Amino acid sequence: MKKKIIIQTAIVTDHKLILETDESITGLIPSEQILVDSDNSAFIYLLEDQEDYTYIVLAEDFWSYLKTANELKLPVLVKSNQEQIELINFHDELEYILSNIKGNSNYGDEFVTKVEGFFLTV
Repeated sequence: MKKKIIIQTAIVTDHKLILETDESITGLIPSEQILVDSDNSAFIYLLEDQEDYTYIVLAEDFWSYLKTANELKLPVLVKSNQEQIELINFHDELEYILSNIKGNSNYGDEFVTKVEGFFLTV
């Protein structure tokens, strides 16, 4: 099973979004991909090491931060203790996945409705 890192808090500071976790991110590098966990209403940013992928779980509770960061094109970083990693290509990936979700029932009607209502309304 893939390792999942749960984000505890998020803050916008110094023109960037920082997603904080208590779990170690040592040795992980950005894979520049976002996936969807439609069952749990979450976006998943992939980090990797030499052996496997690690999932950064971006639950619905943090969508407002993601939306703000995306609208303002703020760098997005994950932070654990004194270490932090920039989630490279975050905005392009999020835009791509949002455009894929729009009107696509393959993600499940409930998830599509949530995403469209939150991210894709004017």
